[in-house]
Amino acid sequence: MFRSYQSVLPATNKLLQMKWDQTYYKEHRRLVKEAQPMVDTRAPATYMHLHLKLKKLQLEEERLATIERDNRILLEKMSYIMRTRGRVDNRNNYEYKSLNREKRQRELLRVTKENQSILKRIMLRQPEYSAKKWQREWEENQSFLDNISHFPKDWWLEDRSKTSLTLNNSKTSLNRSRTFNNGDRQKTFAENSPYNKPQPGVSRGGTLIDNNQSRSQTAASQKKRPVSKSNKDEEEEEMEA
Repeated sequence: MFRSYQSVLPATNKLLQMKWDQTYYKEHRRLVKEAQPMVDTRAPATYMHLHLKLKKLQLEEERLATIERDNRILLEKMSYIMRTRGRVDNRNNYEYKSLNREKRQRELLRVTKENQSILKRIMLRQPEYSAKKWQREWEENQSFLDNISHFPKDWWLEDRSKTSLTLNNSKTSLNRSRTFNNGDRQKTFAENSPYNKPQPGVSRGGTLIDNNQSRSQTAASQKKRPVSKSNKDEEEEEMEA
């Protein structure tokens, strides 16, 4: 069998070479099997105090013991009340005693007297400013203001009947002026028009010229000619009067 073995390295004896190679291979496999890992992949170590919390158990036992004691005391009180008629002990015969009571009373009395004296001085103090003088000066100023004012005092508070009457009169006059018909206007214009008079002649510019008067005399006569007033102007003059 060793005759068919093909070693990697050249050897004079194939049998010995095969035994040596097998021995090296077995040693290699043993080392590989016993090799330790470079990374620790084991589970972390468990500690008892992290899973079993003794302090918490102790506190819970103490709380239960306190509850049990309170319940026992309450039960004893209830049994006592059931055995007897029950009494309410709310009397307190303790008398309050203060070591500095007299001193505090003296201090309070002193402060009270000082406050009363300050109040008395304030009440007896005469004012620096006279309200009567201010009132008299204000009345004088008001009288001066009434003398120089254009409108009377509190004119907006007066009765509005006069204002309404004046407004009605103005509206009536305005309506009358609006109802002045065209016939009356034409009549008034015809009476005052210089063209209704006999026209002796007309100049080249359209000015009426009398044959016996010069242009200067005609202009002077036109200036002196009175012009009649309309009804509206007459009513405005009456209102102003």
